[in-house]
Amino acid sequence: MEAILNINGLSKRYGKVKALNNLSLQINRGDIYGILGPNGSGKTTTLGILLGVLNADSGSYSWNGKAPSKYDRKNIGSLIETPNFYPYLTARQNLSIVCKVKEVDESEVDSVLSIVDLINRADSKFKTFSLGMKQRLAIASALLGNPETLVLDEPTNGLDPQGIAEIRTIILDLAKEGKTIIMASHILDEVEKTCTHVAVLKLGNLLTYGPIQSVLNNQEQIVVASENLDGLKLTLSQIDGVSNIQQVGNKLSLMLATGKDSSYLNKSLFDKGIILSEISIQKPDLEANFLELIK
Repeated sequence: MEAILNINGLSKRYGKVKALNNLSLQINRGDIYGILGPNGSGKTTTLGILLGVLNADSGSYSWNGKAPSKYDRKNIGSLIETPNFYPYLTARQNLSIVCKVKEVDESEVDSVLSIVDLINRADSKFKTFSLGMKQRLAIASALLGNPETLVLDEPTNGLDPQGIAEIRTIILDLAKEGKTIIMASHILDEVEKTCTHVAVLKLGNLLTYGPIQSVLNNQEQIVVASENLDGLKLTLSQIDGVSNIQQVGNKLSLMLATGKDSSYLNKSLFDKGIILSEISIQKPDLEANFLELIK
């Protein structure tokens, strides 16, 4: 995997408060990387340092293997905290100003407005926009210049369910186009639905990181039962794709490899002479897993 961002031992204090404590992390090209943690965990501080808005007390970071520079930051689109635009100007006028700041051709404006589904409101004033539309306009602004990486701080914060779903769809579509996305959030459900990888922070400390399934343990469990529990357990151990077999009372729980499902398991057991009296899918309790992580 090609590293697009390397973070090495970043630390930052605000007076007596240690906002970030020796953070090290690698983010690879094409990842949708979630930085997850409760409020005050150091998420915004991390993104501020990576974008050159804040200075770290110690540590370093590099984009594409090089020390950060003004040129490299032009390849990064960002949305940090609340979107700020001129309220009495239209969406198109506001983005035209951003184009001048970024030294980007204004012909891109309609293209990015189309990506975030605001082209029909291009000539509406910013003050008339809902919060979700304001967030989408901020993402459109971040997309000007066609950056390879997007850094988004709480992109769904304060939105209603429809607004959250719209932002999620935009992020997933951009990732399909090959963009790397780094997204800070305190909303567990959004990180789970959107991200491929996650790092969990608490009080400036990195608790754990990696592919989201392994970190949050969000893989479904299959629960099965049969009259011959010992025979069932032995047979399960011989079936391809079955792992983590555990006995819970008079039932067995297990995990299936990606691409295998309960129908595959049922047929595999039937072919080996095992008839199940029960088979069910147990959804993971992500919230419990997350709370256990940050205890």
